[in-house]
Amino acid sequence: MENNTFGKLFLVPTPIGNLEDMTFRAIRILKEADVILAEDTRTSAPLLKHFGIDKKAYSHHQHNEHKATSEIIRFLKEGKLVALISDAGTPAISDPGFFLSREVLKEGIAIECLPGATAFVPALVNSGLPTDAFVFEGFLPVKKGRQTRLKKLAEEERTMVLYESPHRLLKTLEEFEEYFGEDRQASVSRELTKMYEETVRGSIAEIKSHFTNNILKGEFVICVAGKPEEKKSKSKDKDYK
Repeated sequence: MENNTFGKLFLVPTPIGNLEDMTFRAIRILKEADVILAEDTRTSAPLLKHFGIDKKAYSHHQHNEHKATSEIIRFLKEGKLVALISDAGTPAISDPGFFLSREVLKEGIAIECLPGATAFVPALVNSGLPTDAFVFEGFLPVKKGRQTRLKKLAEEERTMVLYESPHRLLKTLEEFEEYFGEDRQASVSRELTKMYEETVRGSIAEIKSHFTNNILKGEFVICVAGKPEEKKSKSKDKDYK
């Protein structure tokens, strides 16, 4: 049960590129918050200034969230409103936020997540691949467990959505060729909502060829079609006479 005398934790999405994607509600919540937590204060400071939010943001990232959480919970129990933002997009989606949210809920403190910008939704909808059922994988393991994960995904029948960095994109596409087949349909989006936004669609082989010959810059979202359903052969009854 949530305690009404406590404050509230707000998870506030921020633009992934285009500042026009900031919502009116997000601006209001950040202005009303007693404490703003940011993944990187160097990134958040210009954002807050742009929207006229004259408040200092405090650092909250994967390296200090375990240590800082107890103090944040203390603030919330004192009735304060706390807003968490990441560098871009929605907190806890491949960004810090899950641990804090879990611990806050354990204490019976209310959490409210605002709708807003996130990279994988426009990339998926824009991919041309089926959207009725999909699985979001975030970033694949860099080393340990990577092959095991790829083998499992090779059997996935839903559209798969993944994040990837520029320096690992080509290697990842090569592995997708190996595990999914070079003809598997896919889509790669980069620099979403920004001036040089680009989405490349086609087979994995075609997409790899494109990015082999072009500049790799920006954040990438990869969408891959699920494994095609195997056609079941209908056995015909043989008439023996």
